[in-house]
Amino acid sequence: MKNGSSSAQIEHVVKLVKEMGLKDHVIVGEERTVVACIGSDRLKNRGALETCEGVDKVVPILAPYKMASREVKKEQSVIPLMAGRMNDKSPVIGGKKVGVIAGPCSVEGRSQILEIAHMMKEAGAIGLRGGAFKPRTSPYAFQGLAVEGLKYLAEAREQTGLAIVTEVMSIDQVDVCCEYADVLQIGARNMQNFNLLNKVGETKKAVLLKRGMSATLEEFLLAAEYIMARGNSNVILCERGIRTFEDYVRNTLPLAIVPELHRVSHLPVVVDPSHGTGKSYLVESMCKASVAAGADGLIVETHADPEHAFTDGAQSMTPAMFTDMMTSIKRVATAVDREV
Repeated sequence: MKNGSSSAQIEHVVKLVKEMGLKDHVIVGEERTVVACIGSDRLKNRGALETCEGVDKVVPILAPYKMASREVKKEQSVIPLMAGRMNDKSPVIGGKKVGVIAGPCSVEGRSQILEIAHMMKEAGAIGLRGGAFKPRTSPYAFQGLAVEGLKYLAEAREQTGLAIVTEVMSIDQVDVCCEYADVLQIGARNMQNFNLLNKVGETKKAVLLKRGMSATLEEFLLAAEYIMARGNSNVILCERGIRTFEDYVRNTLPLAIVPELHRVSHLPVVVDPSHGTGKSYLVESMCKASVAAGADGLIVETHADPEHAFTDGAQSMTPAMFTDMMTSIKRVATAVDREV
């Protein structure tokens, strides 16, 4: 649409798009509004739209991921983590500030999650991560505390103000996670669980989408497209490492994807150096490198007693390590015109 186009003109275009059998999605940017026309058929009556009042031009989006493409929205998206809960005061991912989310792999108990939540808040985190439902390679490993764990996370938010990030593994977990959490995490194993992507796309919650361990960049963005095509544009991309031939790390963390994602997509990018390396002593270095590469945020595993953690103790930072890391990344952020 042209700069200064009226709401009536936009509504008229939306009406025509629907009459063509396409789905509309209005994107309001800083400079202009874009009406995205989503559908499998080519736009047959393009001329009817081009002559509408308020329309600047009709542009075909060449990327297979339409809604996530930089072609649709030039400005970088800023995603509120607690939309509907704190209004304008919600912490965000995107923009000048690098947002840090931290916490244990699993919620192990009430005192454990409350203790680490206060420590992370004190150190400067904006979000608390913690798994209530855990996807484990072994069926005999700890599977999480389920709804009980979600209640502990919600209590931690009430005490600290941190946004709650937790993983949802199946469709039947979405509603209960929406009730207690702020950000729905889609794990690497579920990146192409299309039914689950569609379901979280029907919510208004922010979605932290992790890249599959063998997924290409295009497959990653097409997974985000599933969520956005259902009406939820609050998607945060998360690079958590890919599987390669290397065995000195749990996964290989390919940080070149950060600037490349920023080049082709407007969605913010978060890096998970805990899963990306699997070694707590490597996490700080990769956090600094991630900030230097342009990451919009970090999601880091922390635990007050990693040696006795129920899950992923080897890659979990202690609160002291996390505090030192926050000091380090602040210096890096300043050097690249960002802040933490």
